[in-house]
Amino acid sequence: MKSLVLAVLLFCVSSNFVSAQDMKQQTLPDPRTTGGKPLRDVLGDRQTNRDFKPDMITNQELSDLLWAAWGINRQDIGKRTAPSWKNFQEIGIYVATKDGVRQWDEKRNVLDPVSDVDVRGLTQNKSFVTVVPLMLLYIADYDKMDAPKKDKRFISGTDSGFISQNVYLHCASEGLSTVVMGAIDRKKMRKALKLKRNLHIIHCQAVGYPAQ
Repeated sequence: MKSLVLAVLLFCVSSNFVSAQDMKQQTLPDPRTTGGKPLRDVLGDRQTNRDFKPDMITNQELSDLLWAAWGINRQDIGKRTAPSWKNFQEIGIYVATKDGVRQWDEKRNVLDPVSDVDVRGLTQNKSFVTVVPLMLLYIADYDKMDAPKKDKRFISGTDSGFISQNVYLHCASEGLSTVVMGAIDRKKMRKALKLKRNLHIIHCQAVGYPAQ
């Protein structure tokens, strides 16, 4: 009898563990890589918008957004939708929501859990940051950069700028609001994300449905 009870308890614990892991990891649908507005129309519509609805975008919209930002557009050689200095590909995209932070794995198109802390309030001292449903954090891995240490900040800032512009153009095409923010409490953000010493926060970008 005792062995039966123990077996049931172990099964329950094991089931809960798997369920919790499944809840934390988020698999995205395949991104839509064709369509959208013509480039010149998108360039004409590109703008910064700080007014957001609190509603989270759909998983399909998130998948499309991440692919446009920094996805692999040439699978055979692993090249991206945005350039990077000497093809370092040092930028990682972390997705921050009210539920916490996940890192996007572009090869698997999966969001892996990083922290259950809501870090949106660490990005800028404005009221709208707690309304924004989604923030993209651009974090550079200096270990991937074969360059002098003094140049790494400039290079990663430039590379993340290319990604930010892709996000701006995608949002203009899809009718989403976006704004880039550099005012980040990096010390608190590092602590919340438990970043290793080789990882450096560059800036972030808010994305969501426009308020009107």
